[in-house]
Amino acid sequence: MRRFAFVLALAALAACAPKSVQLIPATAFETQIDGKPVSLYTIQGGGLTAQITNYGARVVSLWAPDREGRLADVVIGRGTIDAYVNGEGERFLGACVGPVANRIGGASFTLDGVEYQLDKNDGENTLHGGFIGIDRLVWDVVEQTPKSIKLQVVHPDGLGGFPGNKTISVRYTLTDLHDLKVEFEATTDAPTPINLAHHPFFNLKGSGEGDILDHIMQIPSGCVSAVDDQLIPLGHTVIIDGGPLDFRKPRPIGQFVDADDEQIRHGHGYDHNWIIDYKPGPGGLSLDARVVCPASGRVLEVYSDQPGLQFYSGNFFGDGKTIDISGKAVAFRGAFALETQKFPDAVHFPQFPDTILRPGDTYKHTCLYRFLAE
Repeated sequence: MRRFAFVLALAALAACAPKSVQLIPATAFETQIDGKPVSLYTIQGGGLTAQITNYGARVVSLWAPDREGRLADVVIGRGTIDAYVNGEGERFLGACVGPVANRIGGASFTLDGVEYQLDKNDGENTLHGGFIGIDRLVWDVVEQTPKSIKLQVVHPDGLGGFPGNKTISVRYTLTDLHDLKVEFEATTDAPTPINLAHHPFFNLKGSGEGDILDHIMQIPSGCVSAVDDQLIPLGHTVIIDGGPLDFRKPRPIGQFVDADDEQIRHGHGYDHNWIIDYKPGPGGLSLDARVVCPASGRVLEVYSDQPGLQFYSGNFFGDGKTIDISGKAVAFRGAFALETQKFPDAVHFPQFPDTILRPGDTYKHTCLYRFLAE
C-alpha cells in the first residue's frame, strides 16, 4: 500500500510540475547494468525539480528559477542512460565520486604498513576512485518520497585497489529553503581511505547557454593547496592574497582564469582545493562559496561541513564530445564544479585532514546547494 501511495504521489508530481520543466522520461534510463535495474527518479520541492538516476547516483537535471521566475536546467546532464555509459567527454557529470574523490599521487598509498596499488586512470595517478569508481556502479534505491531519495551501494574490497567492503549511501533532498541537500554516510569492514564528493557541473544561465566566465564568484578562503603540473598536492598551501586565486571579494570567474601564474598554468585555469575557514552557520554548515549569474539573476550558495572545496572552471570542455540533454555540445568553460570534500591526496600528507575510515566508525558528509535569485 505504501508503495502504491508513493507511485500515486509521483504521478501527481509529474502532473503539477511547472510546464517549462522538460522532464526526461524514465524510459530513457530503464535498463539493466551488471544485472541490476537502472531507472530515473524525479523529486520536487522548494521551487526546484531534480531528476536522479541510480547509475552512479547522478543528478541528471536540476531546474531552478531566475529573477523572473523562469525555470532552466542549471546542471549539465545527459538525456539517456546510453549517453552516460557509452558517451564520450566528461565522465563525472552530476555523479557521486569516490571512494576517494580527486587525485591520489602515484596511484598508491601505504596504510598500517601495507602498500596498496591503485588504478592509474589519470596519467600515473588515480582520479575519483579509478576506472570503476562509485560513479560507475548501480546503486540501490532504499528510501524515496516526493522530495527526497536515498541510494546505497557497496564498493567491494579490492575494486580499483582500495581495501575494505565499503557501504556508502547518499540522500538527496529538495528543501523548502530552495536547497539541494546532499548527505553522505559510509562504513567499512577494513581500514580504508574515504573522501566522497558530489560532482555537479553548473551553468546558472542554463545548460548549453554559453560559458560561465561572467559568473561572479566568491570563496571566503585565503589559501589553496599548492599542486604540481599533474595537479598533485605538494603538501603546503599557497597564500593567495590579491592574486588570481583570491576570490574573497566577488569577481568574475573569467577575470584571471588565464593569468600568467604558476598555479593557474598547472590547472589550465581553476582546478584547485580551497582551504575553508570553517565557520558553522545554520545546521552546522559553513558557507564555502557564492556564485551570481548577472544575466539570469540566479544565485548559488554552497554550504558544507568539510574542510576543502574543489573549484573547477570547466577547462576541458569545448572539444565537442560532452553533449547535454538538449543535444548541445558543452562550450569551453561552459560549466563549473564546486565539490565539497577533504583535501586531495591526503593519504600522503599527515598534516592534511585524516581520510582513513576504520571499522566501527561512520563517515558523514553534508553539503548544501542553495538556489536564490536577485
